[in-house]
Order: sequence, then C-alpha cells, then structure tokens
Amino acid sequence: MAAKLDIKNRLFILIKMIRYNLKIIFANRFIWFLVAALAFFLFVAVQVVLDNNTITDGTVYELLIFPGILLIFYPSVFGIQNDDDSRMLEILFGIPNYRYKVWLVRLVMIYALVFIIIVLFSEIASILLYKVNILEMSYQLMYPIVFLGSMAFMFSTLIKNGNGTAVTMVLIGVALLILQDTIQNTQWNPFLNPFEIPNNRNEVIWEGIIRKNRIFLGIGMLVFILYGLFNLQKRERFV
Repeated sequence: MAAKLDIKNRLFILIKMIRYNLKIIFANRFIWFLVAALAFFLFVAVQVVLDNNTITDGTVYELLIFPGILLIFYPSVFGIQNDDDSRMLEILFGIPNYRYKVWLVRLVMIYALVFIIIVLFSEIASILLYKVNILEMSYQLMYPIVFLGSMAFMFSTLIKNGNGTAVTMVLIGVALLILQDTIQNTQWNPFLNPFEIPNNRNEVIWEGIIRKNRIFLGIGMLVFILYGLFNLQKRERFV
C-alpha cells in the first residue's frame, strides 16, 4: 500500500511539474502561434486545391514545414526570457546540474508537444489533400523543425532577449531562403524535401543525400543544444 501511494504521489508531482513547466514555456502567446500555423496551413492548402496543382507527399511536406517552424518559434526563442520575466532564473540557477534537470527536460517537452501537433496536422493533410504516411511525414518534418528550434535556443542563451533572438532567427531564415538556389538539392539544405526527387537525380544518390542531410541536421541539433546548455552554466551572464 505504501509503495502504491509513493508511486501515486510521484506521478502527481511529475504531472504538476510538467504542467507548470509547459505553462512557463508556452505562456499565453503560444496559442496565437498555433492558430497562425493552422491558418497558414489551411490557407495554402486551399490555394493548392483551387490551382489544381498535382499533390504529392512532397507537396504535403512543403505545406507543413512552415507551420512547424511557427510552432517551435515561440517556445525556443522566448523560453529564457519567459523565465526571466517570471523571476524564475534565480531559483533555477540554484538547482544543481541546472542544464540537465530543467532546460533539457523542457526541450524534450517542447519537441514532444510540437511532434504531436505535427502528427495532427499531417492527419488533416492526409484526409483533406493527399494520403500520406503520417508518422513518416511527421518524423521527417521534425528534422528541420528541431534543427531550427535548437539553433534558436542556442541564440537565446547568447542574446538573452526574446526580441533580439527573434530578429536573429528571421535574418538567418532569410539568408537560407536566398541561398536556396545554391544549396537546394544538397545535404546542407535544412529545408531539403526528402519526398521530392529531382528529375535529373539518381534515386540511390538521392537517398544518400537525404541520409547525409539528416546526419548533418542531427549533429547540428546536438551541437546547438549542448552549447546552449553550456551557456546556461554561466550564471553571472543571466542574473
């Protein structure tokens, strides 16, 4: 009986901790990013249907990638500032192994929630536009989304201001769009569409490029997250 009560209490505390952290991370403004992401997706989807364009897995991927970036944008860019605004930084820096016990868990929660929303968006697209493998589509979309989210998290620990981080990420996004003609079908393109094979590209070679691209994005995620967590050890820079 005592063991059951202990498990129940631990579960209750865990649920409360998750709810509290999600409330701080996403605050009250995340709902507007969610609405904007859904509105953008529906608007573009309607345009594609009205224009009678051929819809494929690649089309669905391109439709969902920008809403996914919108979903990750707010919690990764403004997370540190939300802690500062709620006066939680001083408390959090008092926790041993701060980077592992707080923000690493928060990042996992952010990415998990965004993945669930992307799965729902993929299901809507599969019903309304073109039948896709929902889990495969969501999995592939998470590579660029987590890559950019991790980059934004890293910059937020360097700049320590949500608006400044937002401007930096927008400028990086514009630069990547400008470079698309150069890196479009290469392993270095964060927006590489794995479901759209170029006409002049051998399928085996294309699969190799996709694999190298996912490795590149995966390593980038780890580097950005670890460097951001390392920056969070420097208490004097934040408090």
